[in-house]
Amino acid sequence: MDKERRERYYILFEKLIDHINNMESFDHESYKVVVEELCELFRISKGVSEFYRSFSDEKLGNGEILCDYDNGKDDVIVIEKRLVTPSKAIVKGTIYQAKDEIPMTDEEKEKVDLLLRSILAFIGRMRLQRILEEFAFCDDAGYPNLRSYKRFLELINEQTGLCGYTVGCYNLRHFSIINREIGRELGDVVFKSYFNLVSGVVGEDGIVCRLGGDNFILVFRNEYANQLVDIFSGVPVPYDKSGESRVEVSASAGFYEIPEDFVMHSTEEIMERIIPASQAARHGENEQIVYFDEKMIKRKANSIRIQRMFPEAIAKKEFHVFYQPKVNINTGALVGAEALCRWFHDGRIVSPAEFIPVLEQGTDICKLDFYMLDLVCADLRRWIDEGKNPVRVSVNMSRKHLVDVDLLRHILEIVDRYNVPHNYVEVELTETTTDVEFKDLKRVANGLQMEGICTSVDDFGVGYSSLNLIREIPWNILKIDRCFLPEDDRNQYNTTTLMFKHVVSMAHEIGLECVTEGVETKEQVDILRHYKCDIAQGFYFDKHLPLEEFEKRMEMGSYKIEA
Repeated sequence: MDKERRERYYILFEKLIDHINNMESFDHESYKVVVEELCELFRISKGVSEFYRSFSDEKLGNGEILCDYDNGKDDVIVIEKRLVTPSKAIVKGTIYQAKDEIPMTDEEKEKVDLLLRSILAFIGRMRLQRILEEFAFCDDAGYPNLRSYKRFLELINEQTGLCGYTVGCYNLRHFSIINREIGRELGDVVFKSYFNLVSGVVGEDGIVCRLGGDNFILVFRNEYANQLVDIFSGVPVPYDKSGESRVEVSASAGFYEIPEDFVMHSTEEIMERIIPASQAARHGENEQIVYFDEKMIKRKANSIRIQRMFPEAIAKKEFHVFYQPKVNINTGALVGAEALCRWFHDGRIVSPAEFIPVLEQGTDICKLDFYMLDLVCADLRRWIDEGKNPVRVSVNMSRKHLVDVDLLRHILEIVDRYNVPHNYVEVELTETTTDVEFKDLKRVANGLQMEGICTSVDDFGVGYSSLNLIREIPWNILKIDRCFLPEDDRNQYNTTTLMFKHVVSMAHEIGLECVTEGVETKEQVDILRHYKCDIAQGFYFDKHLPLEEFEKRMEMGSYKIEA
């Protein structure tokens, strides 16, 4: 190389090094200009770089190929380089010259080799930095993650403040059914399309991030709220190229519209508001979209308080059994009772509506159920020893128990510890909503039947009832919820009356004892009698009674029945 070209090379090489060392403010256009000048200086017709995350990706050709310079001439390979980074990523570079070009001298090849090594090292760093960014701020499927949400929220808070924004958390409804119906591969297509639909509304002013599973968190301008509500309420999403095959996808969502005077000290402050709202939307019966209000904070604080109080309350035996009688409406005989839990704390009764839903959020409800069964068995044993005429007592078991493969053993351990005849114990189990729960329910009910313990399906008709529930599971008793009980019998063709009539008839025909809950009036007793449902439970006969009061009812043995 002559002196002038050599000096030109050193100037351009220094510019190149400045560019690739200044990654924070890297200017790709200026970098390309330097690369083009270097290529022209060394009569290079084309320069190609390749990046592969792993050896297997390299073998499959699954990588990124970049060409920053190509003068379009017919060319041949002059230099090839392959570098392996410390993280085992592979960076390759190839230099071409035109076929009719003057070949490079040895000195030129040395200098081009140095240029190529420098560029490949730079490309490796740039790509690895991007990969680290993806690892840190995206999940395995490529969706922005919780870190992306926090970073975005902090950036917006710093730049413009959060007023004018809403933060939301949404969960896809019944998406497992879509996966089951169309297959997981097409389900993933629908999943991604729905995400893109939401992201398209949110736009560049906001962000949508995946928390895990089918749960997402998003930040958006307030003016997009109505469009998002429409999408969450349900939209058809295609899953084939023609767009003709579609499924309806909807979501439940909790929103927190950030007030003007809100000051964010940490992103957790907002999370504490949208999670209760999203849970209310997910588990509520009516509202699919729920906006946060301050009462939710109080309810959450109350939940935490109850969870903390529970172990001590169990230890202090603050939970008591109350018994609600079950009465034969034809004879007035006391034929059974349901054990109900009442919590006495600091001189007052804590409402079951206040603590049962909280305990059902975890496994504490299972501990309470076993505690109640223990108290009931102790009472039954004492009644038997005292020569009383005990009745069969039903004890509720939460759906949470169904995952316990040793549930039957745990129940029998308590019953047999008190040497209570199994026919005095009835286990009430609620309806299930999933195939997995149904199989577990069937397993538990079969096991109890084999041990001579009665089983009843509680609140039949409240959940998503299936005839399989009473066709495949060996129940003894069907408890009909009060919502099926007509107020009066004036219109025998009323939907509720017809359903009640046929549920009772079906129960009898397949050999089930039928109990109706929530009986409160003489007219309702007459309806039960008319449709031959013989057993009633409700305030018409008795409320839930403390132990001493119930024992008096047992001594009486029967109730007066009005004709």
